[in-house]
Amino acid sequence: MNNASEVSPSTLPIELTEGGIGVEYLDGRQVFYHGVPSKTVKHYRTMPQMDVHVLVTDQDGTEGILVYLNDRKTAGEILEDSGVGRVLLADGESASVFPGVTVTRDGFALEIDVDFETVDGRVFVFEESELAERRHEIVAE
Repeated sequence: MNNASEVSPSTLPIELTEGGIGVEYLDGRQVFYHGVPSKTVKHYRTMPQMDVHVLVTDQDGTEGILVYLNDRKTAGEILEDSGVGRVLLADGESASVFPGVTVTRDGFALEIDVDFETVDGRVFVFEESELAERRHEIVAE
């Protein structure tokens, strides 16, 4: 039985570099998303059945929140200790992961929409599976 539950994110230190994006968790661990994200305008639809993380940074790109979407593998206690949030969606359901950033589940894919009149920072989407990694930045234009 899976007891995954939603977890609220904490603000985390972020480092944007030419080689990728680094995030430092509250527990001191770090993750680095390698490579320069490709850009997509206002909206992004993920590939089905990928692990999806959304990072929303402040305007300076020095801090932000990281949210795992529909992750049912990571224990809630680990997410709470790290400061990473989790949002769980049923098919057809939508949720705001941050003011101005809405995620909708469509079958096995997720659609991320950004209202740039509300969001003053940057929005990144990371997709991972055993076979592939993809990274995107959703931009206003």
